[in-house]
Amino acid sequence: MKPFTLISVVFLSLLALLQLTRALLGWEVTVNGIVIPVWVSGIAFVIAGTLALMLWRA
Repeated sequence: MKPFTLISVVFLSLLALLQLTRALLGWEVTVNGIVIPVWVSGIAFVIAGTLALMLWRA
């Protein structure tokens, strides 16, 4: 596996874990006065996790 591919896999995996943690613990995120719903983190977890898995298998 190329070094930059490995870095991308690690980054996407950490991002997915962070999103999953937010979804499970219900952390509130506010961007410019707008509250981001927790379900958005569920979608972000699936996308980041899928990308990490696809890169790992490539």
